[in-house]
Amino acid sequence: MDRSTTRGYLCARRLVRAARCERRSPVDLEPTEDQKAVRAVFSQFFTDRCPISAVRAAEPLGFAADLWHRLAAMGAPGMALPERVGGGGAGRSHLILLLHEAGRVLAPVPLSGHLAASPLLVDTPWGAEAAEGTVIAAPALRPAVDGLARLVPGGAVAHVVVALDEDELVAVRGEPPMTAPVNHACAPLADRYVRDDLGGRVVLATGEEAARRFAALRREWQLYTAATLVGLAERALELAVAYTLEREQFGKPIGAFQAVQQGLADLVGPLDGIRLLTARAAWGADEGDPAEAGRLAVMAYLAATEAARATTYRAVHFHGGYGVTLEYDIQLYFRRARGWPLVLGDPDEEYQRLADDLFGPVGSI
Repeated sequence: MDRSTTRGYLCARRLVRAARCERRSPVDLEPTEDQKAVRAVFSQFFTDRCPISAVRAAEPLGFAADLWHRLAAMGAPGMALPERVGGGGAGRSHLILLLHEAGRVLAPVPLSGHLAASPLLVDTPWGAEAAEGTVIAAPALRPAVDGLARLVPGGAVAHVVVALDEDELVAVRGEPPMTAPVNHACAPLADRYVRDDLGGRVVLATGEEAARRFAALRREWQLYTAATLVGLAERALELAVAYTLEREQFGKPIGAFQAVQQGLADLVGPLDGIRLLTARAAWGADEGDPAEAGRLAVMAYLAATEAARATTYRAVHFHGGYGVTLEYDIQLYFRRARGWPLVLGDPDEEYQRLADDLFGPVGSI
């Protein structure tokens, strides 16, 4: 790493470590100057260090170790962890800006999972390593069955997995398998055993407290995934607009036709709204009512999932036959817009859980 790059990373790391939650009105969701600076730093970082060629090179595992190490040098993996373990103490309102920029470039690093799971490691032997990024944490989003956590996001490259095993919430360290089952999103998924204590096993909570913290872990992952999907969808829309201005038919760019313009313009409002919903959920998680913040996180996740699917579908449609060829980048966005959210399971089931949470189970009214 040359001297100028080193200086840039050190400045960025200081900025990340200086990021703090500020008490704000829930109506004012515009980024603060601090947050704008964080967004600018990571936007430039991903533009410089994660071109689309890096995403392609990371397939099929979906992990670029060099990119992760560079993020660790900036302090990104430990942004939200307390200073006592070497973290930056930032709030979720800062994290969603980082994840938004990561989503725009399809960054092949397990940021959403690590940022959701690493706070649970603060009081374990691996807290400082998680803050440094030398240990990658991954959340099992469904309870383990017979000690096996299935399709853990980031599990193929994670050193520590946080999972609900019967009535215990546990953190288990093990050697990452560095291989993933074939999946259209090229995500580093893996099944991980959580009763293997060769590398260490820590019980984080038991009983009702374990269930509560596991539910909170899922909501954190949903919030961060929502921010990532919004970034993905926004960039997919930009690719579609650029292509329609370039592709000509009947002597003019296809973007000059009203039907194409309407098809693209219809996507802008929902994306802006979901970005604000995600920001509101992040604010609520930092300073508001935890129960309400959890519901907002689920809403943001479901809305972002639908918007990312719709945006990438329309973007591929306007690319025509080129949209489904490997040479064009839009297919990378299309596949991830579907694969990343499905790690949690069928979105319809999440809609049902949200409805039960808001209105009570069916038959209770």
